[in-house]
Amino acid sequence: MLLKKRLKQIVIGMISVLFIISTYALIINYKVESVGKKYIVSSAEAPMVDAILVLGAYVFPSGTVSTMLNDRLTVGYELYEQEKAPKLLVSGDHGRKDYDEVNSMKNFLKAKGVPGKDVFMDHAGFSTYESMYRARDIFKVRKVIIVTQEYHLKRAVFVARALGLEAYGVASDKRDYGQVMGMYQLREIAARNKDFLWAKIIKPKPTYLGDAIPVFGDGKATDDQ
Repeated sequence: MLLKKRLKQIVIGMISVLFIISTYALIINYKVESVGKKYIVSSAEAPMVDAILVLGAYVFPSGTVSTMLNDRLTVGYELYEQEKAPKLLVSGDHGRKDYDEVNSMKNFLKAKGVPGKDVFMDHAGFSTYESMYRARDIFKVRKVIIVTQEYHLKRAVFVARALGLEAYGVASDKRDYGQVMGMYQLREIAARNKDFLWAKIIKPKPTYLGDAIPVFGDGKATDDQ
């Protein structure tokens, strides 16, 4: 009987801990989402900024951008054409020679007629947090429009604002992305909790920093990174 009672106490304790952790996670998720969505605007409503920051996503081995990334780049291009900013900053993963998001992103924009000097590449945008940190400290951006799908955009804007950027978001949801969105949205709860901790409390430095490359100059300065 004593053993059964002890086991019951352990189970109740574990359930209580899980309940507290889950509640905390949902509260943080709600906070990040509610702050981020306040600054999501339409293309027409978006203010003039220093740069349009397009966040990376999967690129195929051929260099072709994925559907989600195609839509992000298209919206970024549309904002550039509307003269919302004089420069585009594409931030993604180029941590290996055989995988390069940012050159594919820049090539996409150049194919649409954007001059190379107007496209800066952040080769070390390995996460949303690192992209925002480096936009501020390496590229000296102070006022920015962030472009990604809405599920991700709320967190991106939250992180940028937590790091001191005057950030606005324009969503790039140009189509239905299918069942994969359910998985992304579920994973986003964990990502929001992690980035809340990083942006508000720990504030770690990104994987790489380095010399400043102000976005007000020539984007070709990032071509040989």
